[in-house]
Amino acid sequence: MKRLLITGAAGGLGRGMRRRLADRAEILRLSDLANLGDAAPHEEIMPCDLGDAAAVHRLVEGCDAILHLGGISVEDRFAPILNANILGVYNLFEAARAHGRPRIIFASSNHTIGYYRQDQRLDVTMPLRPDGLYGLSKCFGEGMARLYHDKFGQETALVRIGSCFEAPRNHRMLSSWMSYDDFVSLIDCCLRAPLLGCPIIWGVSDNDSTWWDNSAAAYLGWRPKDNAERFRAELDRTQPRPAPDSAAALYQGGPFAADGIHT
Repeated sequence: MKRLLITGAAGGLGRGMRRRLADRAEILRLSDLANLGDAAPHEEIMPCDLGDAAAVHRLVEGCDAILHLGGISVEDRFAPILNANILGVYNLFEAARAHGRPRIIFASSNHTIGYYRQDQRLDVTMPLRPDGLYGLSKCFGEGMARLYHDKFGQETALVRIGSCFEAPRNHRMLSSWMSYDDFVSLIDCCLRAPLLGCPIIWGVSDNDSTWWDNSAAAYLGWRPKDNAERFRAELDRTQPRPAPDSAAALYQGGPFAADGIHT
């Protein structure tokens, strides 16, 4: 691959993927509004406001694949979510259509289904139940990807990321955690698949306790290897368990389900 674009490259997950995907393309094109530091010899730095259509077209031009991590990644007011996660996603897909339809790996979220209870097991056919404006914007992104696949043949992997960090940070993440290594292996599977289509993939490691059935994406050959269970004892030692009637213990989206609308 000549050029791989990573949006949101200054965020925590973006920084992790910047290091781990360095050898996946001759050039990594890195974009964010935050400071990305100096470019390595194999990197291009292109700051971009996703709400700026012309800038997004310049960003996507010449790219062979896109890892789209950019946008607002937490609950926020509607205005910034509208610009980055709704208008920005439209701009990204329009730019991809105009520039040869490079394959997209879209960072969706477990917050698209955050109001399901933790005692429910979900497959990808379950109706969306977003737990806030952020989750709702990711529902829009999934719908945009499906539209552009059906209408234009744009291939996109919709990865509903649970909690992608170096280690799970609380007890809820024992079910939702995906390791960086497992995310990289998923990206590799999505990039090399002869036919990707537009699958919904649960972005979760091989945890003992999980809520999601990934059998619909089995054709990709992804086999996550890490397991959050090895962190349980440390979490039990360092953190109190959430109250049984709290959102953190009841809902798959955790505290997001208890938040109000940010105004």
